Amino acid sequence: MKPTALVIGGGLHGASAATQLARSGFRVTVVEKNYAGRHASGVNAGGVRRLGRHPAEIPLAVAALERWQRLEALIGDDGGFHPCGQIKVAENDENMARLVSRAAEVRELGFDHEITLSRDELRRRVPAVAPHCVGALACDGDGAANPYRTLTAWRRQSQREGAIWREGVRVTRVDRAPGGGWRLSTDHPDLPGLDADWLINCAGGWAGELCGALDECVAMQAQALMLTITERVTPFLGPVIGSASRALSFKQMDNGSVMIGGGIAGCIDTGGERADVRLAGLAENVQTALGLFPFMRDVRVVRTWAGIEGVTGDGIPVLGLSWRHPRLIHSFGYSAHGFQLSAITGEIVRDLALEREPALPIAPFDIRRFDSSSAAARASHTH
Repeated sequence: MKPTALVIGGGLHGASAATQLARSGFRVTVVEKNYAGRHASGVNAGGVRRLGRHPAEIPLAVAALERWQRLEALIGDDGGFHPCGQIKVAENDENMARLVSRAAEVRELGFDHEITLSRDELRRRVPAVAPHCVGALACDGDGAANPYRTLTAWRRQSQREGAIWREGVRVTRVDRAPGGGWRLSTDHPDLPGLDADWLINCAGGWAGELCGALDECVAMQAQALMLTITERVTPFLGPVIGSASRALSFKQMDNGSVMIGGGIAGCIDTGGERADVRLAGLAENVQTALGLFPFMRDVRVVRTWAGIEGVTGDGIPVLGLSWRHPRLIHSFGYSAHGFQLSAITGEIVRDLALEREPALPIAPFDIRRFDSSSAAARASHTH
């Protein structure tokens, strides 16, 4: 008999996990309280980057990019991925010194994907950048993709592999089932209970609530991260642009519109599952963009929105086995930079469910780092 898995959360990481589990012989059901990609997964900036990653994330990001480069072969669609490169701009010598130090740190870790750019090289690559900018850190091969298109491709592939999606179904209770598996109670009259051997927590901004119900400690909060779209502008930019000292993700799309993001938080009502734009934060984000591209001052904003994302206390995800419960796997808390990683996280979930060691290092993402009693126990064990 095939093993079974319940995936809570129909975002990118849930869809990736469902695809890999179903492909490996599991009978998979995805339970989503709204619809696939309703929150962060369907409305993020679509950055596909290794640039600027936390050191613990670099091996995952490098492996994920290799999957992005052959995404169409993996899931039938390339997600609109354009390897246009990403560049983090330094606006003064202090910024540039930090970027030089960062590039050296990455090389010491055994990676060579981040390179520094002189003022002249930056201007050659990005002619429209403000003249006061002194250099940059670049990552060729990085780029951007279409979030909803990518999510749809992962979802459809999971369904082709045999996964069943239950949207508009809210989990109301989680219990251990007889025999060591899991039982979910839901609010849907036709699905009062769902049973499986394995439970996969991909609940995004609500994953912390699930952890709380399971007595598993995690430092995470939901945030409403904002994005802005301008009117169409004559093409002026190839790579995705960030700033060394300010929150910014700035790119021009194929139709000429410019997307401005960077992790600025809006207003959130997690109970009502609503995210709204905060005008002060929007103004801050736009002013940052104008600081690097002053000619945009007369370009009109045509649309803004916010998507709810789970942000951990240390800014890196929770990815790995539960330490309190057998057959429970966490994959959440990607803290506004999980889009690119979704191409690899499903494989890690699959390996854990198959009870084999993942090929990539995931110890830094262990949920036990948030539990003081567990941390103390582990520390005493090592001395």
